[in-house]
Amino acid sequence: MEYFLQVLKKYAVFSGRARRKEYWMFVLFNLLFSIAAGVADYVLTGTGSGAISGLYAIAMLIPSLAVGVRRLHDVGKSGWFTLILFVPLVGVIWLLVLDCTEGNAGENEYGPDPKAMFAY
Repeated sequence: MEYFLQVLKKYAVFSGRARRKEYWMFVLFNLLFSIAAGVADYVLTGTGSGAISGLYAIAMLIPSLAVGVRRLHDVGKSGWFTLILFVPLVGVIWLLVLDCTEGNAGENEYGPDPKAMFAY
């Protein structure tokens, strides 16, 4: 939950780098909250999509893009590389591979290594 809140604190920060753990914990909690919003919509309106899940999706759009861009920065790619999603099938797979790849050790053009900051 700490990483989810950390991403929300950086709501529209597209600079810097995001560790794999930060990205995937955000994805996990975002998925859980999306399911909870869908359940709440179903209980209140009888459909799985409604005002609550819609508002939640809109609220999470910018932080999701921001953490995705920061994750790409960690592997040394530009944030514009997110647009590879528009390439059918191959784009999604390639972006998934990049999101699972360990970030560049040490500083790169997008900032210092976030993993080195937590090394004990």
